Amino acid sequence: MDSNDFITIIKYAWMEYDSSRRIKSIEDISAFVSTNHVYKISLIDGSIVIAKLSYFGKYDDFVEDHTIINVLSNNLPYPFENLLSRSLMKGNNIFIHRFKNELIDAAVVFYRPVKIKNRPPRQLNEEQIIKLGQQTAKFHRACHTVRHTIPPGSKSLRRDIALIEQYVHLDKSQEFNPEHKKLILDHCKIYIDIVDSLYLDEDNLIPVFIDWNIGNFSVTPSFRLYSRWDYDWFRITTRVMDFYFLSRVVSDVGDKTVFTYNVNTFNEDRFKLFLSSYHSVFPLIKDEIIMIKEGYRFFILNYVIRHGGYFFNTKYASKLKKEALEIHLPSIDQFDPNNLINFLEL
Repeated sequence: MDSNDFITIIKYAWMEYDSSRRIKSIEDISAFVSTNHVYKISLIDGSIVIAKLSYFGKYDDFVEDHTIINVLSNNLPYPFENLLSRSLMKGNNIFIHRFKNELIDAAVVFYRPVKIKNRPPRQLNEEQIIKLGQQTAKFHRACHTVRHTIPPGSKSLRRDIALIEQYVHLDKSQEFNPEHKKLILDHCKIYIDIVDSLYLDEDNLIPVFIDWNIGNFSVTPSFRLYSRWDYDWFRITTRVMDFYFLSRVVSDVGDKTVFTYNVNTFNEDRFKLFLSSYHSVFPLIKDEIIMIKEGYRFFILNYVIRHGGYFFNTKYASKLKKEALEIHLPSIDQFDPNNLINFLEL
């Protein structure tokens, strides 16, 4: 389907939502890196609404995620009460339009525009790293505070590992050679074995957004978290699932247009500075530090190898998948969580 078809779907969705408010224009503001499309809708009455169209994954998962995010955005305490964008409601429920035919099964949700202040710099200085660690900890603590007020999530990391194994066994497109199949399945088993050995209290699972690249959030001049958008990888899980992308944000390399997903950002002194700052506000336990490595392993298996074709353009997805199989999974033991455990004196 081309972009005009998507805009037509957006128009039908808006008509279902509120046909009395006429559309003046629709502008495509997508990042053009995934199957999600984002549009700015200008209405005749002067209002602005953001529309997100997605045809990735299951419709029920899309509804569940956005329902949870909307409850979270309403329940977060100060100073995070306006951090997340709120979805538009119709009656008592979040409004989600479904369009389905023989070519596509798409969902559309409408958001109130989120206000944006300063984008973080491509490379943070030490003071900014310390503040980001503190702010992330305070945000996680706020999510932990309201965790019992949000609807339960049905997705789990264990379920996704099972789906990765199924994906490899089926391999309908024959994209994996026998060596790569064994590598992926071996790492799935390693993940399950290690996670089963950890104490991760399910009562402490919180909403996490995983993809914290610098294009997904803004900060105030004092580096306080101000707004966060792009909820594609949202789930209810352990807080340390956020740490891999945050290690990339604070890394010495900084944000790059051409990038790779190596594990070495965990070994940098800059990540230790971030982690110690975080730990001083919302303390971590030893098993959570071990889980940082498993969070990275899960990210490579699920978001790069299994779903890379949905989140990146075709050429870049192939590059990242190749690197994951030939470099990142084989070299994952370059990171030893015990170094961080000893650093934090846990």
